[in-house]
Amino acid sequence: MSLNTLLVCDECDLLLREHSIAAGDVTICNRCGHVLHRYQPEGLKRSLAFAITAAVLFVICNAFPIVGLSSKGLESSTSLLGMVSMLIHDDMPFVAGLVFVTTFLMPALEIGAFIYLLLPLSLGYLPPKMAAVFRVMHLSQPWAMVEVFMLGLIITVSKLNALATVVPEIALWAFVCLMFAITAAAANFDSRTFWDQVEALK
Repeated sequence: MSLNTLLVCDECDLLLREHSIAAGDVTICNRCGHVLHRYQPEGLKRSLAFAITAAVLFVICNAFPIVGLSSKGLESSTSLLGMVSMLIHDDMPFVAGLVFVTTFLMPALEIGAFIYLLLPLSLGYLPPKMAAVFRVMHLSQPWAMVEVFMLGLIITVSKLNALATVVPEIALWAFVCLMFAITAAAANFDSRTFWDQVEALK
């Protein structure tokens, strides 16, 4: 029996033989019903496209202000890194570090890993240290909390709206699009298809 045809369920550790060969086929664990593999031949191309889109949006998110405030003739605006700097200045370094890690560092690592792995693969060659970057991508995904940041930002803006005029800036809309782009990139990325293509290039 070839090891390439075997799958191990992440949920219950059941060892299975894979039979899916057609596009759109799904391999499901017989014991717990967990989806083990969804064969998407074009999924990696879509994942790369969404990752590049996410990279562009990520730059916009951090280069432009998120929201602008106007009250009694005074106007101010800030970017994501500006918010981190303000939190440090207000003696909240732990909160500042949490915001920096979950909304800047981890999303940057995840997006960078997607592009690092998929762009060379689409051009027909293999990048070095693939296994290490692959692990970084999977470790960063649970910590990239752009959607949590967006929820907190919406709540904050709704409360500030009673005290001042809140003007959504370009980075806020970019954050909304970034949230969907990262989710789409992860949803279209299939590990087994990726490693099958890697083996085919070796």
